[in-house]
Formats: sequence, C-alpha cells, structure tokens
Amino acid sequence: MSKGATKAAPEGFQIPTIDDIRAAAEQIRGAVERTPTHHSRTLSKIAGCEIYLKFENLQFTASFKERGAVNKLMSLTAEQRRRGVVAMSAGNHAQAVAYHGGRLGIPVTIVMPDGAPFVKVKRTREFGAEVVQFGETLTEGYSRACELAEKNGFTLVHPYDDPKIVAGTGTVGLELLEDTPDLDTIVVPIGGGGLISGISIAATAIRPDIKIYGVQTALYPSMYDAFKGTSVSCAGQTIAEGIAVKSPGTLTKEIIRALVEDVFLVREDEIESAVAHLLEIEKTVVEGAGATGYAAVLANREIFAGQKVGIILSGGNIDMRLLSNVILRELSREGRLLSVIVEIEDQPGWLARIATVVSEAGGNILEVSHNRMMTDISAKGADLGLMIEARDSEHAEEIRQKLQDAGFVLREPQISRATSPMRRLYAASAETGAE
Repeated sequence: MSKGATKAAPEGFQIPTIDDIRAAAEQIRGAVERTPTHHSRTLSKIAGCEIYLKFENLQFTASFKERGAVNKLMSLTAEQRRRGVVAMSAGNHAQAVAYHGGRLGIPVTIVMPDGAPFVKVKRTREFGAEVVQFGETLTEGYSRACELAEKNGFTLVHPYDDPKIVAGTGTVGLELLEDTPDLDTIVVPIGGGGLISGISIAATAIRPDIKIYGVQTALYPSMYDAFKGTSVSCAGQTIAEGIAVKSPGTLTKEIIRALVEDVFLVREDEIESAVAHLLEIEKTVVEGAGATGYAAVLANREIFAGQKVGIILSGGNIDMRLLSNVILRELSREGRLLSVIVEIEDQPGWLARIATVVSEAGGNILEVSHNRMMTDISAKGADLGLMIEARDSEHAEEIRQKLQDAGFVLREPQISRATSPMRRLYAASAETGAE
C-alpha cells in the first residue's frame, strides 16, 4: 500500500504531529531511558541486510510503553491525578503506568487478563498498582476498565488509542533517526498500533522516503486485517502476548493505513527462533512481541536485501520458564539436541557403557529416563530415553552413529521437532504401550 498524508482524524481524536512528538520528547526527558541503537554484524550477515537494533527492552520496566505512559500521565490535571487512573494491559503498559503513576503520586488501577504472565502481574503489583484480573483478552479488559473509570472517576489511560500515548511512543523514532539517519526501513511490532503510529509520524516527517513496515503474530492479525481488508480470526496461545490484540485502535488504524508500507505476519516458530537468536547472538533478552520485527525480516529477506533496516526490540518481559522452553525448542529444531531411545538389558552397567560412548563422541547427556513398562519386549529389558546436547545437527548424527557402531539398538521418537525433547521421549514411550 502506498503511503500518503494522514486523513482527517477519527471523531473524538486528534492525530499527533511531529511537533507533538518533539514536545513529548522534552516532556519525558529524564523520566525514561534514551535507549541505544546498535548495528549487529552477525544478524546482518544472517539476514542479508544491515540491521540496527533499537533496545527498548532496556527501559526500566523493560518496554517502550513507558514513553506514552509518562507523556499521558504528565498531561493530567491536578484533579485527575488526585482521583487516579485506570488502564488495561497484558503487562507492559500495566508496568509502565504503575511505575510512573507511583513515581508521580497518582493512584493506579490496572485490569489485566486472567492469563497474563505471572512475572508481569507480580511486577505491576510491586510498583504499587491495584491489579484486577478479568477476562481473557484486552477487549474484555477494556470494558471492565471503562466500568471502573465511570464508577470511581478514574482517568482511562488507553494503551494505544490516545494522541498523548502515540506522541510519546513517537520519540522512539526520533531517537532512532538521530542515531542512524540513513536508514532505509524501520520494522515495528504491532498490537493495537500505538508504537508504529508514533514512529511512522516521526520518521516520515523527518525522512519522507523512509519505509515503515509493521508485523503481527499470525494468531492475532487484527491490524493486518484492517490494513489488507481481510478477515482472519484472532485466537490461540501465542508467545507474543504483548501484541495479541483482537481490536485494532481507531486512531492508530488511520495512521497506519496512511503511513505504513505493509504489514507482515509471522508464525510462532519464527518468533521463537528470533527470541533465541537475539539471546544467543546479541546477549539480550527480548519477549516474543519484541522479537517479531527481526522474525519478519528473516521471513521476508527479499524485501530487505541490501537495505539499512532499523528493528525495534520493543520489550524484554518474558517469563523465565517460557524462555527456557523457547531455548530448548530452538536447540531441538537446529539439531543441537538429540533425542533417542536405546533398547537395553535392565541390569547394572548399561547406562555407564552408553554414557562412555556419548562422552567419547563429544556429546553431553542432559536427561535420562528409564521405561520398564513396555509390553512388547522382555521383562528383563527396558527402554532408555536420552536427550543429548550436540554442537550441531552433523555432530548429533555422529553421536547417533557411534552408539550404533557400539552395538546399541536405537529407536527415533516419531515426534515433530517442534515438540519439546522430553515430550518426544514420553510420547514415543506411550506409542509403544507404556502407561
């Protein structure tokens, strides 16, 4: 879709200008981090373009949401501050409003989905906010937040559909182009659209020729639908819960239609790989939503080939248990975790013999499981499930071959590589009759 001037603002809204964004930059100066932008040589080589990462995951609450939250909170009247504010959020907006509300002495109530990550709920409460968990989606949370606002006289701090929020997030674009003024393209995650709206207003005002691309998880393509005129359902469990928005913003939708070049969708496995790449290569923790920009570049190499691409790492709030699962799943996809089942005699010494072969081949045994409940083998036998760490897929194949050369009978779990290694072992056991 071609870019053009923004249309008239939707009723009840005013579209922010570059001057509003510059004013926001002055307003929030000192209250939020001016995050760095770094060129990544390794990611650039992998993606076939020059990648510049904007580390919004280094904000105090680990996401860009602080920028819009501070700008909105500081615009309130003394009476509005006294009465307090309410917001709905899956986590990042919640933490931003809670932290800065507490810092400014403003009472804060946050409506969070029942399934919000525990770490985000915990931190929001630690910042002093009252947390109300309600519903499964942000849409349901919005209805509840509106009820609380009307009942208690709170000011609603919307996570994206607010000119002050959009202007605040636009400061990301100002900083990015100050650090890398010759960018060809910027790739931005989209949930409700506040971040990409602010960035696109700032970036296109400074560099009218720059291209802005948005990206959503394929499970929640709400802005993609609005942009493309399609109707794909929004549902499912996603690692990118921060952008799992079923209803795109009214204000942000118009800005995106006018200023954004295209919107991409990325799959869950692509997001997981991006999270793992950023952790392993850049040594930075990025949540699923924050990694979608890099995932989109990898999935659309032909579009970005040879360009200078700015990618917004929008947040870093990922549950540690979820992160560990992502790491294991990615290692498995890359062939760096070998899962095999070895048929053994159920007597002392067999595990030691197998461990010696694996060790001499340079492998590292991470998990061991015995299964003695097989009905199709001798009662004197057992299945030994092994999860072995290897350098790469070639090394994994070498370890497998060494075990076979040593006379061990191996069975490969007939489970997709996208399944976690231990589930593959358990499922393979179940297929052969274990209870």
